[in-house]
Amino acid sequence: MIDSEGYRPNVGIILCNADKRVFWAKRIGQRSWQFPQGGIREDELSLPELAMFRELAEEIGLQPQHVAILGRTEGWLHYRLPRRLIRRSSKPTCIGQKQVWFLLRLLGNERDVRLDLSERPEFDHWRWVDYWYPLKAVVPFKRQVYFRALQELAPLLFSDGKYIPPISLIRVRRSHRR
Repeated sequence: MIDSEGYRPNVGIILCNADKRVFWAKRIGQRSWQFPQGGIREDELSLPELAMFRELAEEIGLQPQHVAILGRTEGWLHYRLPRRLIRRSSKPTCIGQKQVWFLLRLLGNERDVRLDLSERPEFDHWRWVDYWYPLKAVVPFKRQVYFRALQELAPLLFSDGKYIPPISLIRVRRSHRR
């Protein structure tokens, strides 16, 4: 499903543990790492939590009882695909994604994480990383949306006010915008 502007509705998932570290996953057969994310079906548009729980189960094997929802972004966060990744032959043409991001806390055990439950697994490895680490490691075209999601959701996790990203990461974000 592609909207009238060419964006595919999508959910992004930032899963954290008790140490406030976040789940970081490697795409199967690739060298790129990312947060779990996936498309929103038409029947899920009015309640993106449904898509989030479906994607959580499909991509990393977790069920609703394994997590607590700490919050979500208020509106859509958009990113455009690089021109080389746009499939012009597809109709309608998808130029990027618009995403609602969720911040979750793992309640279950790390053994509950299963990357092999889907018919077509998305990831082949995962690890816990520092909260702001993904800004340095994600593909550049997703960096700004990651920054906005992490920045908006950080106060829900860091009540002590220590959620300001390190200055080096702010520079990364600014350099990407040029």
